[in-house]
Parts: sequence; structure tokens; C-alpha cells
Amino acid sequence: MTSTLTVLRAGPGVSVQDGGRPGWLEYGVSRGGAADRLALAEGAALLSQDADLAAVEMAGMGGEFQAGSDLRIALTGAPMRASIDGAAVAWNASHMLPAGARLAIGAARSGVYGYLHVGGGIQTQELLGARSAHLAAGIGSPLAEGDELHTGPDSGRTTGLGLAADDRFEGGTVRVVASLQTALFPQAELERFEGTAFRRGARGNRMGVPVKSDGGGFRPDGARTVVSEVIVPGDIQVTGDGTPYVLLSECQTTGGYPRIGTVVPCDLPLLAQAAAGAELHFRFIPLEEAVELERVEAERREGLRSQCYPLIRDPHTMTNLLSYQLISGAIAGEEDVL
Repeated sequence: MTSTLTVLRAGPGVSVQDGGRPGWLEYGVSRGGAADRLALAEGAALLSQDADLAAVEMAGMGGEFQAGSDLRIALTGAPMRASIDGAAVAWNASHMLPAGARLAIGAARSGVYGYLHVGGGIQTQELLGARSAHLAAGIGSPLAEGDELHTGPDSGRTTGLGLAADDRFEGGTVRVVASLQTALFPQAELERFEGTAFRRGARGNRMGVPVKSDGGGFRPDGARTVVSEVIVPGDIQVTGDGTPYVLLSECQTTGGYPRIGTVVPCDLPLLAQAAAGAELHFRFIPLEEAVELERVEAERREGLRSQCYPLIRDPHTMTNLLSYQLISGAIAGEEDVL
């Protein structure tokens, strides 16, 4: 069964995103796709469907949406206030959006990128093997009032599931591995980099984010010997004034700024979701440790579906039912309660 989702109102950074389009670097098109791919996996788990299906990404501000027929939805990523026809609904959870009902999504309460998933996924036109808008490459466009999105066939039935939210929306420590130009930075600069408390700059977007500190800029030796070469999401370029700039999913494909390190992919959601001003730290780890982290993270994402829990619990399955206070405010029946 397919349906439609009409955009009644959209914030300035609302677009359709999926896993992106790998394999086009040599033609100048970076992979792009969702800024927070973990959120895509969470939405897929809540709706028991493929994680490659496209969803609506909302950068800081949500919007208002209406389904053409009953539609399963899931809400993940940066927590936002959400309601269906005025009734509040849980975030990081799946729900039924009845035909004609209005789903209103407000501003992010923490983090940056929220996601609206639908059963069957969003079916915009595929270009270069993906449905994602890649605004830097001129592919697709932001969603706007009046847009009607078609959804794919949805054989699922289940809604009313939740997933425990993690803590990737308030900044934190991200792990990095040495990059091709890490050795250009003196050891003292690398140690200062690890010991610095950064704050995510205000000018970030889907291409990347600057990180600011109260100290001086970071200076490599022989920076003028660096030639432009391939760069990828996670690379930390150090610009001419010494400011580290972390590349994200929609970054350019080549660059000549020296890279002090590269954020491991499993920590990129934390960096992408850091709101302006959020505190960030960087810690170098060996490549072998990074490879193991990626393996563990891949297993965790595969297991997300088993971690979903019903939003409304069945008392028959609650083994700790008697630990709850089931009776409260009992009266004898003779009291004047008016």
C-alpha cells in the first residue's frame, strides 16, 4: 500500500535524505545523504524496514505534514516537540498518522538534525542511485509548502514502538585517527589539540562545521607543500587561520588544507548533532582500535530492531508488575469528594 505525505509547512533546512550516493567522487560528487546515519537506522528499526529507505531530514526546525491515507511514521534524531492533531506524541518512536491528520514538528530541543520516517520510505526520483537531495551539487532541493511526497509500498503493520535515546545530542568526545598530514603538526600541537575544549561554531551546515576554542590556531610545518587531494567526511581540515573544520556528509571532494586527523565514522553522528556552542573534545586512537569500533557499531545497528519496546506495555508481560504502585488515592467511599 502506498500513500502521500503533503508538506503544509517546512523549516529552512528540510530535505529528503537517504544513505547517499557513493561512487561518484571522481566526478566531483560527494556521497551526501543523511547527516546522522544512525538516525536512519533507528527509524528503520522502529518501522521494521530497510535502513536505505529515504526519510525527511529537518535541520533545527521541523514543519507540518499531512498524510493522504493512514501512514506509519517514526521520529528519530535530534528530539523535537511533535504532535498529531494537537496531541503530543513521543520522539524516538513509531506512530500511526491517520489520513488527513496533521503532524506538527517544532524546533530541536537539543541536537540539530531530526528525522521523519514513513512506512515504505519516501519515493522521490532517484538520481545517480539515490533519492537524497545534495544541495551543494545542485541535486534536488529543500522541501517547501505544498510539496507532495509519494511513499513506497509498506507491508508493515506495527507502530507504537520506542527506542531508548542515546546521548549524542549535547556534544562530547569524538575519536580520530591520524590522517595523511597529521605528521606535519608538531607533537606539541597535537597534544594541545587533544587537550583543548572546543565549541562547535555557529556557521556549520551539511558540508561541515568549524570548531572554536579560546586558544590560538593550530599551525602545521610545511603546510604550503600540501597539494589538493581527495577528502572525505570526517576529515579535520585546518584552515589558514588555524581553525579546525570537520567535514560532513555533503563536503567537497578535494581540498588543500592540511588535515590534522579524521573522525571515525561511528562518531560522526555525535559531531553532526552538536548544536552551535556545544562542547567537543578530540582523542586520537590507533587505526586498529577504530576498525574494531566500526565493527562493534555495525553489529549494534543491526541489533536495533531487537531493542525496540512497546510504548504501552502489556501487564501480562510485565515480570516486575508488582513493583509498581498500582493503587493510589483509594478512599472508603464515605468521604465528601465534591
